[in-house]
Parts: sequence; C-alpha cells; structure tokens
Amino acid sequence: MTASADLSLAGVRIVEISSFVAVPLAGMTLAQLGAEVIRVDPVGGAADYQRWPLTEAGDSIYWAGLNKSKRSVSADMRSPDGQRLVARLIADSGILITNVAGRQWHSYETLSAQRPDLIHLEVVGRGDGSTGVDYTVNAATGFPLVTGSPTQGGPVNHVLPAWDVSCGLYAVLAILVALRRRDTTGQGSRIRLPLDDVALATAANLGFLTEPMVNGTQRPRLGNAIYGQYGQDYTSSDGVTFMLVALTNRHFRDLTALTGTTKAVAAVAEALGADFSDEGQRYQHRGVLTGLFAPWFASHSADEVTDALAQSSVLWDRYLDFAEVAEHPRVTANPLFTMLAQPRIGSYLAPGLPMSVDGAHVAAQPAPALGDDTTAVLAELGLSADEIATLIESGTVTTGTEPA
Repeated sequence: MTASADLSLAGVRIVEISSFVAVPLAGMTLAQLGAEVIRVDPVGGAADYQRWPLTEAGDSIYWAGLNKSKRSVSADMRSPDGQRLVARLIADSGILITNVAGRQWHSYETLSAQRPDLIHLEVVGRGDGSTGVDYTVNAATGFPLVTGSPTQGGPVNHVLPAWDVSCGLYAVLAILVALRRRDTTGQGSRIRLPLDDVALATAANLGFLTEPMVNGTQRPRLGNAIYGQYGQDYTSSDGVTFMLVALTNRHFRDLTALTGTTKAVAAVAEALGADFSDEGQRYQHRGVLTGLFAPWFASHSADEVTDALAQSSVLWDRYLDFAEVAEHPRVTANPLFTMLAQPRIGSYLAPGLPMSVDGAHVAAQPAPALGDDTTAVLAELGLSADEIATLIESGTVTTGTEPA
C-alpha cells in the first residue's frame, strides 16, 4: 500500500553515483519518498555490487537491500564519452548525490555550468578532504573506547554502521531542503557532507565531547549498563537474557516489587544515605542494586520473567538474534514489511519506509540488476535507438550485469 501522493517526491529525478551505505541509503529513501532515482554504476558494478552477504549463486543481498526502488544505468565512466553522457543525464535531471569525490567531470563547478540550478550533494570522508569510512571515523571519535565490558583492555567496534546511516539520512534532509530552496528561489545548492562531521556532531550533541570540555571527565566503560540511569541485562534460570531499563520512579518501584526486593532496596538506601528516587543515584549504586535484583531472575524461567515483566511498567525486552527477529511478529505481522519478489535473490519480507503516512506504508520495490534501465533512460534523454546501439557496441554503456 502506498502513502498519499501529496507527500511524495513524484516528478523529482535524482542521479546517484555511489557505493556502500550512506549515499545508497539516501538514494533509496528518496526513491521510496517518490523520487525517480537513477543509480549510475561503472561497467561491471561499483565496489559494493558483490558485497557480502551473498546468495549461494553469488548475488549480493547487501546490494539488493540498499538499492530498492531505483533504476540502474551502467556506463564506462572512465571514458570521455561515458563521462559526457552521464554529465548530460545529471544536467537533465538537476540533482546529483554522490560519495565518489574528486572527479572534476561531475564536480559542482563543471555541472553547474550546464545546469545553473543544480543541486549537488557530495558525501566525503572528512572535512579536510582526507579519507574516512564509518569504522575509521568511529575509531577516531571515541566510541570504541567506551564500548564493552569495564574489564575490556582494548577498543570494541560496534557492528552497526551508525555514522553511515546517520549520514545517509542527513543527506536526505539536505536534498529536501535544497529542493525547497530551488522551488522558492530558483537557486541550486552545493552541499558537502563529511561523514566525520556527522559523527563529531552527534558525539557532541549527546554530550560525549562536551563532558571532557566542561567537566574534565569522560564516560567509563559500562558493559550493558546505561550511563546516568538504571539499566542492566539479566539472565533467567534457563539461560535467556533480558535487557531492563528503569527510567522513572514508577519503573524502579515496579522492578523492586516484582523481584521482591522493596524492603532490601530501602535498607540499602538508608545504609548508603542514597535517594533512589534520583536516577543519577540509581546509576551510581547500580552495582549493589543489580546484586539485589539478579537472584530473582536467576531463579525464574524465561516464561516466568516474561509474564512478570509484562504486568509491570518496567521497560524490557529479551535479546534475540537476527534469525529470531526475522521470524518474530514484529516483522512477520508488521505492515512495514511486504513480500518482495527480488530478482536474483528470491522472495522475502522487505521493509519499505519505516513510517506510515495517512495510515499507509510505502511498500518495498525490487532493486534493479546492473544496467537494467540503461536503454530506457537513454531513450528518455532523447537518444535515438541507433545512438543507443552505438553506445552499447562501443562499450560506453551496458544493459546487463556483465560488461559488453
């Protein structure tokens, strides 16, 4: 089911030259919002075209996941003819999003000479022009040194490419703002979005950088505890682990009640001179509180823990692996997910936009194979059948998944 058309980007055409996460995510999101997004790849595919995970036949599940709803053109972007052709397509479309930096032929200066109201968004690694990807940016931003157990001796990287995802969504926001500007003033925009700046801004906005600037301190490693609040993981008698969070006084009272520790917690508070109605003091004394609560979880089965927590106000959930999540009603009964017949990959539940508009979700559409739309896009650009055939014969463009 598709969301109402009055909130879509129908009629907007965007050219994407990219690889990996941030810009492909931005392009897919814009496509799901109704824009026509044409991903242009080099002949044979960009660096992410065969990225893991792969199917048994060797097709990239990863690539299909981040390129849904797009069209695909494959061109030899190292050749002058290919560059001129793609530049013509960008000028005709009026918007380029890319993370392939440093190419003069698709720079803002070159393209805006052909299209003065061009919207040109370039994701770069770092603001000074040096390279950076999610995992190197993360390493230099501080998070791996506060991730993991308090006894951890070295850095711990997270699995989620958080900066790529955040950067991709910032890119969507930037394009929407630039479109608004062009619609109201007729002016284009040159947008430069460093991945490193996304990470730095986020770290500062959340206080991670401000804390050492102001207080001269920084966060310790906490394992699965939560800084400044009471949150902790607990394991049931049959080995199932739960994450609990007590943000409010009501949450905390319910947690002490269900674990039968209300009197013990009061006695500890008195002995320590602590006020557990204060979330900061609950955090400071998290070790002793966890010691009081843990025996109850260790003496009850997962089902018993689930039933007790479900009747309380405590915020909680059990840890699941990806296979368990894929089979959970949060996926299988969620209107966000619809069955997608993805060529080369198979049929599976795939997400559209993670928001509903007027009660409806934008459903997922298949990702193209490399070059699926080359012929159609060039025809729409005004090239004749003979001209397109000549470009294919010369290898300037391709129309399938393999080089001509």
